[in-house]
Amino acid sequence: MLTLIAKRIASAIPMLLFVSFFVYALVDLVPGDAATALAGDNASAEQIEQTRQALGLDQPLIVRYLDWLGGALTGDLGTSLYSTQSVVQIIAERLPVTLSLTFVTMLIVVAVGLPAGIAAAVRPNSWLDRGLTVLSSVAIAVPPFIVALALVIPLAILSPIFPATGYAMLTDGAGAWLQHLILPAIAIAAISAAELARQTRASLVDVLGRDFIRTARAKGLLQKAIIGKHGLKNAGVPIITVLGLQVSRVLAGAVTVEFVFALPGLGTLAVSSVFSRDVPVILGIVMVCAVFIVVINVIVDATYGYLNPRVRV
Repeated sequence: MLTLIAKRIASAIPMLLFVSFFVYALVDLVPGDAATALAGDNASAEQIEQTRQALGLDQPLIVRYLDWLGGALTGDLGTSLYSTQSVVQIIAERLPVTLSLTFVTMLIVVAVGLPAGIAAAVRPNSWLDRGLTVLSSVAIAVPPFIVALALVIPLAILSPIFPATGYAMLTDGAGAWLQHLILPAIAIAAISAAELARQTRASLVDVLGRDFIRTARAKGLLQKAIIGKHGLKNAGVPIITVLGLQVSRVLAGAVTVEFVFALPGLGTLAVSSVFSRDVPVILGIVMVCAVFIVVINVIVDATYGYLNPRVRV
């Protein structure tokens, strides 16, 4: 198992390097100039050039990237072009919001998607199964920001049950913290819960039709024991795969949903940084999200090894 985890971490290093360079080059191709924006609207060409030199933007792309990479390897992600704050400090202030939203969202995904998929698999082709198929298809087709707007109108504006915007720290109380996160979490979780339900249903139906399950039923095992002990464990690999993929989807959905609900997380920070071409902040957000996804993938691979020992080879 340790060898498997070490291999996955080693293979992730080239991917992280490629992602960082690709994003750095992509931002450099975006129209506009950070030096022009920083120098001001009435700045002369000489003042703009001086600003560009002070920021190191006059250097070739590869030189600027290698300089950033050298600092990143030591834990220094640079300084924001528009403030004196370090990128690490800026991200540290916003990261708890996005992590909280991700945590609550994944709880909803598992709490809704897994039981729904199991219920549909136990009664294939029933009205419950067909209803789940229709609902999941609709949920997958609707973007998270549309779901967010549909939730805000009845539950935050017409009936102020939940706040429409803002965020409360966990230190302010678990109730207030959850109240600010429940609507955006539901908006993001709709697609992921539908995906999990469909994958759980498909995998479990396949497993429940195998010979060893029929043998277990013939021995008189209860349905709960058959599903929990034999069914879910043998159907677990594709289910875990979908769960791992949904973490990436949740992070992507946070960009738009945080903007809709005015949550001060990495999503809103990413949007403002792209518009202002704050390259160090953009790269810092991308690398934090990439490392987070790599960690999730390692956990998923380790779970594979537990559910199916042949994966360890």
